[in-house]
Amino acid sequence: MLTGMATSVSPRPMAALDRPTTRTAQLDTESQAWLDRLDPGSRERDAAIGDLHALLLKAARYEVNRRGSSDADDLAQQSADDALVAVLGKLGDFRGDSRFTTWAYKFALFEAGVKLRRRAWQGREVQLEPATWALIARVGPTPQQDVETTELLAGLQAAIAQDLSPHQREVLVAVTLDGVPIDVLAERLNTTRGALYKTIHDARHKLRGALAARGLGGHTEAEAS
Repeated sequence: MLTGMATSVSPRPMAALDRPTTRTAQLDTESQAWLDRLDPGSRERDAAIGDLHALLLKAARYEVNRRGSSDADDLAQQSADDALVAVLGKLGDFRGDSRFTTWAYKFALFEAGVKLRRRAWQGREVQLEPATWALIARVGPTPQQDVETTELLAGLQAAIAQDLSPHQREVLVAVTLDGVPIDVLAERLNTTRGALYKTIHDARHKLRGALAARGLGGHTEAEAS
């Protein structure tokens, strides 16, 4: 909710606000006005934060309603609150490639998307220690290609089991084979999206090397997703 939001949001340290920002073009009048009003030293800062929250709430409501959520208002409020904190924390990163309102709008859409994915997985079990990895082959048009695909998948299964660390295996299988959204998995594992992306990148690199060492090439759903 917006209640108390204007006074509870802490301004960024001046050192962060003052760092040079490379802007691609002269800011339009409206965008510059937003930045001026949101400046920590501005007398209009509290009112500007309220206006910004209203804009973000409108964007979040649009997104959650578009996806047909049953508790749209609550999710929209949460999304707008988190988007507001994110926007205020990244004012120094605004480059002016688009209008400020368009730039800020994307934060609300992102937060709404994250919360909708988490809500969809609420109460669902995320299997992190699979005993087997059933990979679905794309059957080729010829028997020879069927054999090659079978060999490739067998090699990939062996590489997943033998060459990846337990954590790499859990994350890769959950995201690429089980279809767990990255932000849902980050929440369950108490980590960040960035850390999981790094884990997946490292796991794929290991798998490519392991397949090459086995004389296998090409890509499969788990390795190339």
